[in-house]
Amino acid sequence: MSIQGRLISKFDDLRRKDVARVGGKNASLGELISTLRAKGIAVPPGFATTADAYWSYIDNNNMADQIQKRIADWQGGKASLAETGQAIRNVFLHGDWPEETASAIKSAYHELCDRIGMEKASVAVRSSATAEDLPDASFAGQQETFLNISGDDALLNACRRCYASLFTDRAISYRQINGFDHTKVALSIGVQQMIRSDLASSGVMFSIDTETGFDKVVLINAAWGLGENIVQGAVDPDEYQVFKPFLTNEALTPIIERKLGEKEIKMIYGGADMPTRNVPTSKAERQAFVLEEADILTLARWATVIEAHYGCAMDMEWAKDGLTGDLFIVQARPETVGARREAGIIKSYKIKSKGNTLVKGLSIGDGVVSGRICLIEHASDIDQFVDGSILVSSITDPDWTPVMKRAAAIITDHGGRTSHAAIVSRELGVPAVVGTGQATHLLHSGQDVTVSCAEGDVGFVYEGSAEVETETVDVSHLPETRTDVMLNLANPGSAYRWWSLPSDGIGLARMEFVISNIIKAHPMALIHFDELQDAEDKAKLAQLTRNYEDRTEYFVDKLSRGLARLCATVYPKPAIIRMSDFKTNEYAGLLGGRQFEIEEENPMIGFRGASRYYSPRYQEGFELECKAIKRLREVIGFDNAVIMIPFCRTVEEARKVLDVMAENGLKRGDKGLEVYVMCEIPSNVIRAEDFAEQFDGFSIGSNDLTQLTLGVDRDSDELADLFNEQDAAVKWMINHVIAEANKAGRKVGLCGQAPSDHPEFADFLVECGISSISVTPDSFVAVKKQVASSEK
Repeated sequence: MSIQGRLISKFDDLRRKDVARVGGKNASLGELISTLRAKGIAVPPGFATTADAYWSYIDNNNMADQIQKRIADWQGGKASLAETGQAIRNVFLHGDWPEETASAIKSAYHELCDRIGMEKASVAVRSSATAEDLPDASFAGQQETFLNISGDDALLNACRRCYASLFTDRAISYRQINGFDHTKVALSIGVQQMIRSDLASSGVMFSIDTETGFDKVVLINAAWGLGENIVQGAVDPDEYQVFKPFLTNEALTPIIERKLGEKEIKMIYGGADMPTRNVPTSKAERQAFVLEEADILTLARWATVIEAHYGCAMDMEWAKDGLTGDLFIVQARPETVGARREAGIIKSYKIKSKGNTLVKGLSIGDGVVSGRICLIEHASDIDQFVDGSILVSSITDPDWTPVMKRAAAIITDHGGRTSHAAIVSRELGVPAVVGTGQATHLLHSGQDVTVSCAEGDVGFVYEGSAEVETETVDVSHLPETRTDVMLNLANPGSAYRWWSLPSDGIGLARMEFVISNIIKAHPMALIHFDELQDAEDKAKLAQLTRNYEDRTEYFVDKLSRGLARLCATVYPKPAIIRMSDFKTNEYAGLLGGRQFEIEEENPMIGFRGASRYYSPRYQEGFELECKAIKRLREVIGFDNAVIMIPFCRTVEEARKVLDVMAENGLKRGDKGLEVYVMCEIPSNVIRAEDFAEQFDGFSIGSNDLTQLTLGVDRDSDELADLFNEQDAAVKWMINHVIAEANKAGRKVGLCGQAPSDHPEFADFLVECGISSISVTPDSFVAVKKQVASSEK
């Protein structure tokens, strides 16, 4: 091997097996270029210095004994970590390059410039330690990266600084904790063509949901400018989720989440003294999504190709060139947290008494922790941290890692799900709430709080110490049942937590949750926006819909994507979506709603459910719901979505609703569309045979059916003793509709808690021949076991 070949390797010549020579980062770039370029994945060219080049630098400057002595003094308590790190870094920074190494680096750089067609091309200079990015040793970012480096002298200086960064305080501490010999770990340097993402955008991408391990989605974070701000958590990025199984179908657009980030700053090119700098983003940039749909889908497809090649979930960085508009992958490494997740084990948490919500942000992990806050604003003050406290800071970077390991939980002002705070918290198994916006302003040291990451993708910080119940369930050995056991789900943000439950689908997906918690607007107020009389509501709606030319598109977009995340959790098993079933007083509570709702004495049996869908008062709103379902099934791709019509009083009413649906592109039977009816009114039971001709299945709503059969207001404290789902009259109703459904060849299920609260009720349902039982996720295991027992 030539001297040049011993000290330098072009990315084109590297493979995964070369980790010992060039570290995980550079070996992976070589693997991508050499094996996946043919599959359309673009990676900027470059080269890597080898471990031999590092040892050559060490030998040329007689550093080995100095490093060993400094480390020994620190380990023996004769010097502090800070003193040790600074002393070793100074030796590196003042060292001289061996002539052959300097010549090899410059020669490789000139060859890269010729390849790019640019004199003194701008390059990214990244460290790649030979023990970094291994499956059991993540903590990427322990060493430094330098961007927009141009010219021989600047490149050699950046390489020196890379070598020195092998002995930052955080890197020394990390190796010590993880048992790596400081004198055996070498450092390779990756030199890669800079992509002009300072003129466009960049970000981080995972081929798995980072919080739950759900492996059917790609998670993409995106911000304007160079990507360091996302990694450091200095910016709150946009977030996109894409459903992987549909990416092979070019006719579909399976983007199931688009969340707008604040993106208050961006990193751009600087001058010679400061190669990069941060500047504020414009108002237009903050209000716009960073990526178009085509770019989101391209990146997601690349993620699936890279994941398939490596055979594991991947953590990738991408960049978009502002001059050409081209996308590039600039880093890829195995994702390490999902790989360690214990299969078949689900932990659930119940907070018994919550205090007031103090702040909220993105939840990282799934735990709940109560403790006392220790607020630290600057890394220079981390020695003031009290072990076991809840760390509150504006952002974190690798300098914070030693103190993060001693925290019970972490709260930050800024950062997304791929920021440093999020990645390290995930690695450590420490719950974190990131991107709160104002934690350092509203919280203070010594304050007792409860940090909850167990309620979906939003993390909450509650006032005071709450009592928390933890339950660990093993779902890997549950019995098989003939009766389907399904889930009741409503919150798209928490749906992925339950992906590993061996359910038979979603028996009840409540559309109202998406409307009230995500959309927040009355559909009629969006349709008739110009006629709104409430100025305050009108202003709020204008703000919510500011990125939509057509305000009704806001409703359709948010509803279809929210429901998509529910459907994704169980695909290809059915997800039965109940069309909106608010009462008039609940509809009135939506933004702009009071103008479009009537006041009723008894909304429970008033203008609700099916009667609204063909009424001039609401038909236009229902048509938006239909438009969202059509998009969900035909554009995004979730043909497992089943429609359910609630509170349908008569067969004639059923026909009217089905006609309105058909007029809006949802004809029962077309493209496999099934339509169910809620069985919650005595007329549904009495005329079950006729309803079976109109619908594909029944879903028994035991609460309303009990209420209307017994004439008992289920909300009345005075009549609470009379409300009994196991009353003989109610059981006659349930038995009768199950028999009629089975006779007509229709599916029939029940949504409710009764089977989990009363084992004998599960016995009754199984004996009647029910098709499915749908329960809340925390009741699933108990009900599954009970149904298996009943079937025996």
